[in-house]
Amino acid sequence: MEHNFYLSLLLLFVSFISLTLFFLFNKTKSPWNLPPGKMGYPVIGESLEFLSTGWKGHPEKFIFDRMIRYSSELFKTSILGESTVVCCGAACNKFLFSNENKTVVAWWPGSVDKIFPNNSAGTDSKEEAVRMRKMLPQFLKPEALQRYVGIMDTIAQRHFASLWENNDQVTVYPLAKRYTFLLACRLFMSVEDENHVAKFSDPFQLIASGIISLPLNLPGTPFNKAIKASNFIRKELMKIIKQRRMDLAEGVASPTQDILSHMLLACDENGEHMNELNIADKILGLLIGGHDTASIACTFVVKYLGQLPHIYDKVYQEQMEIANSKPPGELLNWDDLKKMKYSWNVACEVLRVAPPLQGGFREAITDFMFNGFSIPKGWKLYWSINSTHLNPECFPKPEEFDPTRYEGNGPAPYTFVPFGGGPRMCPGKEYARLEILVFMHNLVKRFKWENMIPDEKIVVDPFPIPANNLPIRLFPHKA
Repeated sequence: MEHNFYLSLLLLFVSFISLTLFFLFNKTKSPWNLPPGKMGYPVIGESLEFLSTGWKGHPEKFIFDRMIRYSSELFKTSILGESTVVCCGAACNKFLFSNENKTVVAWWPGSVDKIFPNNSAGTDSKEEAVRMRKMLPQFLKPEALQRYVGIMDTIAQRHFASLWENNDQVTVYPLAKRYTFLLACRLFMSVEDENHVAKFSDPFQLIASGIISLPLNLPGTPFNKAIKASNFIRKELMKIIKQRRMDLAEGVASPTQDILSHMLLACDENGEHMNELNIADKILGLLIGGHDTASIACTFVVKYLGQLPHIYDKVYQEQMEIANSKPPGELLNWDDLKKMKYSWNVACEVLRVAPPLQGGFREAITDFMFNGFSIPKGWKLYWSINSTHLNPECFPKPEEFDPTRYEGNGPAPYTFVPFGGGPRMCPGKEYARLEILVFMHNLVKRFKWENMIPDEKIVVDPFPIPANNLPIRLFPHKA
């Protein structure tokens, strides 16, 4: 009896080894013909290398090294605690953007859910995301944005008058953040008091640093600081929300004045209003999305205009033609922004060489095949912006800053993707275009400048920023 037991155990062991060898050496016959690559260390996978290349200023290195080693289109890895297929190139972008909600859905790391918890009891977070995306276009489509241009110009004029003028030098990144955050607070929830807005500044910086980080909720870690900052901001937002509810009841506030009013009054199909804590979370997410990426774009516009005088001169000429065509004191309008074609080409080239986001995540909702490889249900997919933006096949001489790339028909489809694509295209794309162009207009008509650190290092954590926040020396134009 004992002999038979050990014989059975031996046969089981041999069978296991045989099956393992079969799958190892006959991958094409395996039901899981995964893309090439390695999964790294247990639990942490290749997360540290994925994050550290950004900290060192070369976020594309993690992707490009593996594209060379394994595949130019797909490779497997493990990042942020998840089995992940990294997708590279225009064909992959097209597949992911075209198959949204068919084979893949949007996914964010667990760290994001803990920083922005979903407080709708019994409500699926994906359903909440769909609700938000249906709501936002009412406020962020071009027709709605036209009425914001004058407000943006007013805020920009005050910003430059109080914080840039009468200074020999400034540090750009904190000022760009202040400008875009002021706009977001004003347009999303009608908060204009700069002192009130300033209370949010440091906590928002902590959130930005902790969103894509190792989810270690230990004192002092970026993740822990981000959770605490999120809780602080949520409490401040609750005060604003409660006051707005009273103002709406008393007729002091308008039901259509901003996104906050709309959220407070909107009902679902059952006639239920969104609860206040849930509204606070949604506004928190909008404030992050509405100012972080645009402030980075504005910062790099300043960087590249400062180091490329021939491009600055063309932007200055275009903006001064618009300024000189207007009566004194008249604010910018929608038609003025439509004339800023070269300036927007410059901004697009900034978004190509220094995209605020390095890519995005999806989750496979079914098993599927792509390019001959299996993608199992539940695996995460990460699409890389730099795999096309810095690819010479998509953008010849990608290291050169060339705004003419966007003239005529512009880049090939699915190669220029700073705002994503498909159903998940960033709903704030037009809003970002407005705030960047208004910033450029007010900046170049006042100043020329030089970068004080010519080769300032860029750090990505998780957004790209100049290591010293881009100090510049200002040279005001003579009146």
